[in-house]
Amino acid sequence: ILWYYMPMQKRETLIKELPQLLLPWYRQNKRDLPWRKNKNPYRILVSEVMLQQTRVEAVIHKYNNFMEKLPTIEDLANCPEQELLKLWEGLGYYSRAKNLQKAAQEIVQNGFAREAKELIKLKGVGSYTAGAIASIAFEEKAPAVDGNVIRVLSRYLHDALPQDLLREQYFIELQPIYPTGNCGDFTQSLMELGATICTPKSPSCLACP
Repeated sequence: ILWYYMPMQKRETLIKELPQLLLPWYRQNKRDLPWRKNKNPYRILVSEVMLQQTRVEAVIHKYNNFMEKLPTIEDLANCPEQELLKLWEGLGYYSRAKNLQKAAQEIVQNGFAREAKELIKLKGVGSYTAGAIASIAFEEKAPAVDGNVIRVLSRYLHDALPQDLLREQYFIELQPIYPTGNCGDFTQSLMELGATICTPKSPSCLACP
């Protein structure tokens, strides 16, 4: 059913072409975002949790302030709850902040896991966030499939099935094509395309790589 709209061979070819299409575009057009300054896994963890259900524009200032006040994962793990919630003010969904601190405490105690299958065990970390951290910080071939990525791929591959079915299918299809040494950039290229070009309404199709 998933391949109804095109022959499987064509579908596989289109999927395999994604890295060569997206990586050059991403490197020329990526936004200058504070969590992209380096591949520190703590910084990436904080950014991914903040970006859950929150627009990038609303996160940037809060993220910079948060990292200034709590520059290390140990600082976050030991931060008094009231201070933490004050730093989170304006982002909403305060359970995210509490779960983030619990995840930080687990990491301080056990070390920062490098694989998505271990990261997903952290409090408040789902499959998307685990894949994002593992691929961006540790160059693991771990897809991060969220609504943006599903929208990009469903348009590219002419899929019209429910998101839950496509999420699992895209994870399976993306993993083999992740480019060694460029996993983080590939994950972010898909994110960037969905956020800036392949938007839910009025996508800029003529600018799409």
